[in-house]
Amino acid sequence: MHIPQQLPLLPVRDVVIFPYMIIPLFVGREKSIAAVEQALSQDRIIFLASQKDLVDEDPAPENIYSFGTAAMIMRMLKLPDGRIKILVQGLARARIEAVLADMPCYEVRIELLDDPPLTVGALEVEALMRTVRDQLAQLVNLGKALQPEVMVALENVEDPGSLADLVASNIGLRVPEAQVLFEAIDPFERLGLVKDTLAKELEVAAVQNRIQSQAKEEMTRSQREYFLREQLRAIQAELGEGDARAEEMAELREQLLEAKLPEEASKEAEKQLRRLEAMHPEAAEYSMLRTYLDWLVELPWSVTTRDNLNLKKARQVLDEDHFDLEKIKERILEYLAVRKLKKDMKGPVLCFVGPPGVGKTSLGKSIARALGRKFVRISLGGVRDEAEIRGHRRTYVGALPGRVMQSMKQAGSCNPVFMLDELDKVGGVDFRGDPSAALLELLDPEQNHAFSDHYINLPFDLSKVLFIATANILDPIPRALQDRLEVIELSGYTSEDKLAIARRYLVPRQREANGLKEKDLRISDKALLKLISEYTAEAGLRNLERQIGSICRKVARRFAEGKRKPVLVNEASVARLLGPPLFLAEEERREHEVGVATGLAWTEAGGEVLYVEVSVMKGKGDLALTGHLGEVMKESAHAALSYARANAEQLGIDPLRFEESDIHIHVPAGAIPKDGPSAGITMATALISALTGRPVSKDVAMTGELTLRGKVLPIGGLKDKALAAVRAHIDTLIIPYRNDKDLVDIPAPLRKKLRFIKVRSVAEVLDAALAEPAADDA
Repeated sequence: MHIPQQLPLLPVRDVVIFPYMIIPLFVGREKSIAAVEQALSQDRIIFLASQKDLVDEDPAPENIYSFGTAAMIMRMLKLPDGRIKILVQGLARARIEAVLADMPCYEVRIELLDDPPLTVGALEVEALMRTVRDQLAQLVNLGKALQPEVMVALENVEDPGSLADLVASNIGLRVPEAQVLFEAIDPFERLGLVKDTLAKELEVAAVQNRIQSQAKEEMTRSQREYFLREQLRAIQAELGEGDARAEEMAELREQLLEAKLPEEASKEAEKQLRRLEAMHPEAAEYSMLRTYLDWLVELPWSVTTRDNLNLKKARQVLDEDHFDLEKIKERILEYLAVRKLKKDMKGPVLCFVGPPGVGKTSLGKSIARALGRKFVRISLGGVRDEAEIRGHRRTYVGALPGRVMQSMKQAGSCNPVFMLDELDKVGGVDFRGDPSAALLELLDPEQNHAFSDHYINLPFDLSKVLFIATANILDPIPRALQDRLEVIELSGYTSEDKLAIARRYLVPRQREANGLKEKDLRISDKALLKLISEYTAEAGLRNLERQIGSICRKVARRFAEGKRKPVLVNEASVARLLGPPLFLAEEERREHEVGVATGLAWTEAGGEVLYVEVSVMKGKGDLALTGHLGEVMKESAHAALSYARANAEQLGIDPLRFEESDIHIHVPAGAIPKDGPSAGITMATALISALTGRPVSKDVAMTGELTLRGKVLPIGGLKDKALAAVRAHIDTLIIPYRNDKDLVDIPAPLRKKLRFIKVRSVAEVLDAALAEPAADDA
C-alpha cells in the first residue's frame, strides 16, 4: 500500500501502536477529530504517535514522541456525546521529519523506517525466537491473559521483527517501556529487548503468584482448623466428655466469686464473662478479655493482713532495725495507737525527706515488719510516662495495669506498706502526660478509696494502704503533691550517732556478708571514728559501710590465705589497710584572714562548709563574681555590696573607694554549681572585711540571708549545717535570731560542741565575726 509522506497526526495516550496491530480508539479532542476527518477525506491513512504526558490535553509537538506508526482507519463511528470511535490498523514504522501545520490539526512529514537486513545467523535468530515463545508460554501459565488468536499468530510468525512487535503489543507494557522497544529499528536487537522485558515480567509474576498462594494457604489452613475444632467439640459432646471451655468458664466464674469483688466490680466482671462465653476462642479480643478477667481475680479486693497492735513489740522492732530517728518511730506508734482505737481509719501518707544514706528506704521495710504487713516498693526515679502509674487502656495491644496495681497484686493484700521511692526525681510534663499529676489521686486520703487504673477501669480501695514516699529534697515535688504529704525530715547523723550505728549494725552486717565471725575481726571505736572523720564526708552512712566492708574483705583474704589469727583493727592500722585519709580537715584558715569568711550551705547530700573570698583592687567600680554561682547567690552578692555602699560611713569605709576600686567575689571549688539564699551574710562579712581591713575570725562560721536594710532572715537545714561545722572543727556558729526554734532539733551532744550566736542584723554579725586588726596593720 502506498503511504504518503505527508499525513495528519493523531496523538494517542496510554498506548504505543505497533505495525499490524488492530486497535479501537476513542477520539474527542478538536485537533484529533480534525485529523481523523482529514484522513478520511483523503486516503484514510493517518500517523499515530504517543504523547509523553498522559494528562496533557493539547500536547505540543515536542511533547509527542517522534517515532510512530502510519495506520489505516478501517472503520469510523460517531458517538452521541460528540466523540468518534475509530478502528485502526498499523501499517509501518515511521519518524516525524517536520511539523508542517498545527491547525486545524497537526500535519507532519514522515520518513518510513523499514527493518534493516539481519546481520546474525539463522540459528541465533531461531534460538532467540524460541526463547521468547517459551517465556511467553511461562507467563501465560503464571496467569497472564492473552487472546487465543494472539497465541496462534505467535506460532505462525517467522520474522523476528514481527514477533517482537506482536509480543510487545500484547503484554501490557507502560508507554515509556513500550516506546523503547518500538524505537529499536534492528529486528534482532528489538527481539532481544523483548526477551529481557519478558524475563522481568516473569520474575514479577512469580513473586505475585507466590504471595497469592501463601495467602490462600493461610486462609485454607485457618478454615481447616476451624472445622476440625468444631468437629472435635461435637465428638466430645457425643462421647459425654464435657466441654473443656465450659469447664474453664465455670472455674473462672468460681474464682471471681471467691475474689469477693465490690458490687460495681462484680457487675463488670459478670458482664465481661458473659461476653467471653459468647466469643469464639480464635477471636482477636478473646485473649485480651481473658487477661483482664485474670487481673480482676488476682487483685486483692478484700484480702487484708492483721495488724500487730502491740505497741511495745512494735517499738522493739523499730529500735532493733534503726538507731535514733525518734520522730518517725513516734509517728508510727501514734498510727498504731489510733488504729487500735478506730478500726476503719484511713492510712496516712508519710514522706521522709533527707540526704542519701540516712535510712529512708530501709525504714519502710522496718515499719512493715513492725506492723506485720506486706511491703512493696516502686522506684519513681526517671518515670516520665503517666501510663506507668495508671496503666494503659485496654484498647492498646499488650496493655497492662500501671505499677500501682501491679504492686498491689504482688503484695496480695489491700493494706500493705507501699513505698514510693525517689519522689523528687519523677519526670516532668511532656507528650506522655505528667506522672506527678497521676500521683495526686493516689496520695490523697480523701480520694484514694476509689483509685482508678486505666486498664482495670474500676474503683479500687487504697485507703487502707500505708503510703511512704521518700525524697532527698522537697523543692522539685509539685506544690499540690506536697500538700497531700505528711513531711518528716531526716537530718544527717552526728559522729556519735554514726559510731553507735556502725558498732550496732554496720560492722556485724559486713562481717557476715564477708564470711567472718565476731571472734575473727574486731574494730575499735577509735578506728571507727577515724573512718568517720577522715575516710568519709557525708550526712548518711553508705560510704562508711563501704569502708568497713573494704576492711572486712582484706581480713577475709588473709584468712583465705591461711593466716587464721584474729584481727583487731585500731586507729593506727586503718591507714595501713585503706591507704592515706581521703578527707582532711580544711587547712586554709589557720589564722584570721582579711576578706575570707566561712559560710554554711545545705545540699541534698547534707551540710557543707563554703568559703567566700573577696579581693579589692584599683579599678572603676566593677563587681566580678566567680565560682559557678547560681542566680540567687549572685543577687546575694549584689545585695551585700549595696548594703556596704549605703552604710559606708558607719562601717568606716571611704565612699569614694567604691568608685576607684574593682571588687572580686569568689567561692572556691568553681567546678561545683552553687546556689541558695543562705550565703548573704557570709558575702557581706567577707566584703566588709576586705574594705575595712579587719580580719574575719577563723573559728566562726555563719549562715543567713540579708536584706538591703541589713536585717538577717531565717534559713533551713540548720541541723545539717551544724554537723558540717563540727566536721570542719568550727566551734562558733552565727545563725539568724528567728532560727532559735530550730535548735530543739539539734541533739544535745552536738549543741555542747557549738556556741550559737543569734543575730538580727548585719551589724551584730560583724561584731561577732570580725577580729581586731593586727598591731602592725593598725
